Amino acid sequence: MSERVHAGTVAPAPAGEVCPARHCWVADAADGLGVKRPGLLVEWRQVADVWEGRVVYAVRLRPDAWQLVEEWLPAALLTPA
Repeated sequence: MSERVHAGTVAPAPAGEVCPARHCWVADAADGLGVKRPGLLVEWRQVADVWEGRVVYAVRLRPDAWQLVEEWLPAALLTPA
């Protein structure tokens, strides 16, 4: 993972890895609470000149309820866990 960290962001996995999934921290989570959430990075794509990661993570839906979210996020919002 350390080879794929650049300027504090998670970079795409090298080709040929068995499992591309990696733990990461998600900034600017969908619940808008300003707390980094632990996530699972499962895929990369490049859109124009920007890398995006498909991430699954939990957000606080209500004070007593959590919801799983899956979304594409810019690499700048993802850091290695």
